[in-house]
Amino acid sequence: MFVSRCGWVKLNNPVYVAYHDEEWGKPLHDDRALFELFSLETQSAGLSWLTVLKKREGYRKAFEGFDLSKVTLYTEADIDRILESEGVIKSRPKIEAIISNAKGFVEIQKEFGSLDNYFWSKVGGKTIVNNVTDYKNVASISEISDDITKQLKKRNFKFIGSTTIYAFMQACGMVDDHENSCFCKGVNK
Repeated sequence: MFVSRCGWVKLNNPVYVAYHDEEWGKPLHDDRALFELFSLETQSAGLSWLTVLKKREGYRKAFEGFDLSKVTLYTEADIDRILESEGVIKSRPKIEAIISNAKGFVEIQKEFGSLDNYFWSKVGGKTIVNNVTDYKNVASISEISDDITKQLKKRNFKFIGSTTIYAFMQACGMVDDHENSCFCKGVNK
């Protein structure tokens, strides 16, 4: 049976198909999962998203399931351990960014109650569903991603920009940029 998916999905790659069908664009409200997804997005700077997806389990292991309370306590020894571990991108600045951003997220949790409250308040608690006839014409930034980027940079977040934040917004379902013909379009309104 034929299923219509977004044009960016590489049908010969089960990792991409599963990510598209089961995760991308689905509203995510769990703080641990939001921290993980945000961290993975920061790792993709200069790399393909598929490269990061393939290393996801390595990151989960290295960062103890993306437990904020643990990651905020990481030391130089932990950074060295992670850089020596299998399944992560060997970039000290990117690894340090996850740890630094974790500390910023703890402050956001204190101020807003949760990461979920912080991020989803930016879209009024509802997914923005965009009219997408062809994925090649989808914006890579928005006023909201610009605003979030400015706010997070003031909080000293690392390895972020409006494009990274917009990709995060798409991935965690704050924005539905599935193509109109895709079977996932509007499923989670």
